[in-house]
Amino acid sequence: MNLPKDLFYTEEHEWIKKEDGKVRIGITDFAQDELGDIVFVELPEVGDEIEADEPFGSVESVKTVSELYAPISGKVVEINEDLEDSPEYVNESPYDKAWMVVLEPSNESDVDQLLSAEQYEKAVSQE
Repeated sequence: MNLPKDLFYTEEHEWIKKEDGKVRIGITDFAQDELGDIVFVELPEVGDEIEADEPFGSVESVKTVSELYAPISGKVVEINEDLEDSPEYVNESPYDKAWMVVLEPSNESDVDQLLSAEQYEKAVSQE
């Protein structure tokens, strides 16, 4: 399982990367592997406010539809429009090409409450 050490993680299988006062969010390698071939990604609009632990979009695979849960609250300032035409990026490159949204966090310190790569790996191994 690919788990970059510089990212934060949630038990719902999202990853978070801090970037100059903003955060980039996507789903983990583990999540995309569990879902199978991704065929559609639904994301919020730029300007939307999303709340921590609430759904902000979904990914559809050949097996199922899965909600995306916001790891922290904030305002959407960018979405990955490439996923509209190339949802397979989620399977091919979950940490690079397949980021989902960039948020302006309501409270940047919320990120520090999330899991480290080691903590996430331990949580996943218990599933």
